Amino acid sequence: MTTVDAGALDVARLRALYLDTVERILCNAIYRDPSVDVTGREHPYDADARANGRDWPTRALTMIGAKRLHHLRVCAETVLADRVPGDVIEAGVWRGGASIMLRAVLAAYGVRDRRVWLADSFRGLPPPNPARYPHDAGLCLNDIPVLAVSRDTVARNFEALGLLDERVRFVEGLFGDTLGTIDANAFAIVRLDGDLYESTMQSLEHLYPKLSAGGFLIVDDYGVFDACRAAVHDYRDRHAIGEPIEAIDWTGAFWRKT
Repeated sequence: MTTVDAGALDVARLRALYLDTVERILCNAIYRDPSVDVTGREHPYDADARANGRDWPTRALTMIGAKRLHHLRVCAETVLADRVPGDVIEAGVWRGGASIMLRAVLAAYGVRDRRVWLADSFRGLPPPNPARYPHDAGLCLNDIPVLAVSRDTVARNFEALGLLDERVRFVEGLFGDTLGTIDANAFAIVRLDGDLYESTMQSLEHLYPKLSAGGFLIVDDYGVFDACRAAVHDYRDRHAIGEPIEAIDWTGAFWRKT
């Protein structure tokens, strides 16, 4: 009899179908909304730009693109399969799409003992502080309206997909003030999307020591911002981190803690 095996196969197929659909929804590959540039001008939907996270969507819930989003899903499924302990956290969430992906994976696998933490000012990026962080000089992302998304908006986005519950935890405020207050002993995934040297370094200082062995450290802006990349290398050098950095796409990078 193969009833049990066939049933398990059906569950795996349905789970994959659900998560594939969530990915398409988060990138809005279904209705294909236009993008917007830094001046606020709209541009037609570009499938290649959306797949590679090279546009700022007007309505999609993530700007990281299909490739980085799928990689995040694979990381989440991997830590579950390998039983890597800990919650998952994203530092810098925008509209919440990447964090929604993490919550969807936990839901698809029936996981009830892990939380998804969303750390953000929910007011956009802070102004650079070049006196203290020279790498951030000129990196003025704080006055771009499209990058500022409220906590209520992010919560509504979770709710729209049926994924807002007590396992979704919001950490509102600047990273230097809030990340050290998070009530979590361990993380299985730490995803950084803070752009600046300051934000990236503060995230690493507070969160990396809690990353479990076998967990993933993911940096969204490693390739696009020199300041972010400098913070990653300064932290790794300071703490003698030797795991190789691997590319996800043109800007995203990660390593797995051993």
